[in-house]
Amino acid sequence: MNQDSQATWMLQTKKADFNALATRFKISPVTARIIRNRDVVGEREIERYLYGNLDDLYDPHLLKDMDRAVDILKGKIENGLRIRIVGDYDIDGICSTYLLYQGLGRCGAKADYQIPERIRDGYGINESIIQRAYDDGIDTIITCDNGIAAMDQIRMAKDMGMTVIITDHHEVPFDENGNELPPPADAVVNPKQSACFYPFKGICGGVVAYKLVQALYEAFKVPAGDWEGMLEFAAIATVGDVMRLQDENRILVRHGLKKISETKSLGLKKLVEACGLDIRELTAYHIGFVIGPCLNASGRLQTARLALELLLCQDEQKAVSMAEELRILNEERKAMTQRGVDEALKQVEEQYREDSVLVIFLPDCHESVAGIIAGRVREAWNRPTFVLTRGEGCVKGSGRSIEAYNMYREMCGVQELFLKFGGHPMAAGFSIEEGHVEEFRRRLNEQASLKPEDFIPKVWIDVAMPLEYISSGLVEELKLLEPFGQGNEKPQFAQKGLRIRSVRVLGKNRNAVKLSLVTEGGLAMDGMLFTEGDRFVEELGIRKTMDVVYYPDVNEYNGKRTLQIVIRGYKLHP
Repeated sequence: MNQDSQATWMLQTKKADFNALATRFKISPVTARIIRNRDVVGEREIERYLYGNLDDLYDPHLLKDMDRAVDILKGKIENGLRIRIVGDYDIDGICSTYLLYQGLGRCGAKADYQIPERIRDGYGINESIIQRAYDDGIDTIITCDNGIAAMDQIRMAKDMGMTVIITDHHEVPFDENGNELPPPADAVVNPKQSACFYPFKGICGGVVAYKLVQALYEAFKVPAGDWEGMLEFAAIATVGDVMRLQDENRILVRHGLKKISETKSLGLKKLVEACGLDIRELTAYHIGFVIGPCLNASGRLQTARLALELLLCQDEQKAVSMAEELRILNEERKAMTQRGVDEALKQVEEQYREDSVLVIFLPDCHESVAGIIAGRVREAWNRPTFVLTRGEGCVKGSGRSIEAYNMYREMCGVQELFLKFGGHPMAAGFSIEEGHVEEFRRRLNEQASLKPEDFIPKVWIDVAMPLEYISSGLVEELKLLEPFGQGNEKPQFAQKGLRIRSVRVLGKNRNAVKLSLVTEGGLAMDGMLFTEGDRFVEELGIRKTMDVVYYPDVNEYNGKRTLQIVIRGYKLHP
């Protein structure tokens, strides 16, 4: 969380009868308030939020063209025709491909897969992939986590006589009049289509693939347990693609995390071991910041086939070797990313401080880390950020946005500049001629309607709660709200006027601070702050009072359990 003292602290003020909800669901009013702050309203939805299970997931047949896709695939499988899955090189695409490959194979399909090479092929299905499929005698192409914007490519495949099924979750392109332009495929399964009445639009490509496998298994009378046995990959895709952990995403991730310890994928087990994690104690954080980046690293720096082949591997020695290779690749990726972040921040400071939309050209940066760098710059400046790198024959870019800026819609306003583009309101990818880079920066800034207040980071507080209210029971109860992540953020509490009794910098890298704090009522409690310790001590100076945004926790040391707070933001009193 941004600890800048300029951040605006905002208290959630959504209304409900919190005492009545607490009585009804046997929770505290504090927890009831947090649930309301997540926009979960109504007894049925609260019940589903707290205790939802796989029976509460939506029917896959509600997805537009789902039945058509199943009918097509059933015919192809029964006639022994060859099917090729075309995925994507990120974690969502890898998991989507895994799910479809395993699912089709379980139904007896003659299926194989191809994942585009990031550098050679770029994002999504392209003409060379289609030509290769045709030359290989493929009858049917099924995409996952891509394809919705591949108008010309799908038309090419159709002209060659192939059947094409699109499964995707990205925004549907539209023309200058706002009309949707879906690709001319035989079936398009994507909840973002306006004519699709699926109840929840926020699922990732992996969940769309998972739903298709569910419907296929029904058609082939495969036991439901076989489908549930792959739930962890839908969960990993959801967290890894940073989808909002709301509605059925929350159910999928909550139960999918528990399934990882039982996974049939030897490769996934070995990757968890290589990362030094306990497979029985994995959280959404571990997927998003440890396991996910390792799976993504293969597609960024080498080929995503390595990650997919690891997940499919059943040879222990090979799985150990591939898992370690992915871990090392991710370490390389982290070093490469930091160099790019340093250069990008320098450019902003020296050249683009006045821009509302940051467009940063790093010609020598590896294109695979552009999105990560864009995200780091966006966090530092709280402005929509595009990072561009020099690719083969063109410039490629990735963008990360802020809530006030719909990135995909703004890019549609300059779409004639792109060779190719796609994305979401909060993130996007594209390719562009190098000669158009400066015009892209200029026009995005000219058409942006952002106001100065849009750039001030907001810290949302769930409850202004004195430390006296914290108990081990409340800490335990808050676990009901897990998993935490995008759209279901970890609750944040606030307390003003805490007196600082002592400060101690901890850790080998001196990146943790332990504070002894005292409330106005005289209650003493420790607070942990994870930051550059020496810089915090310098900033603190002789000041003795602070306001904090925090999360309650229990510290266990030498068999002793004591209450503490984890400080996620602070303001020092003058």
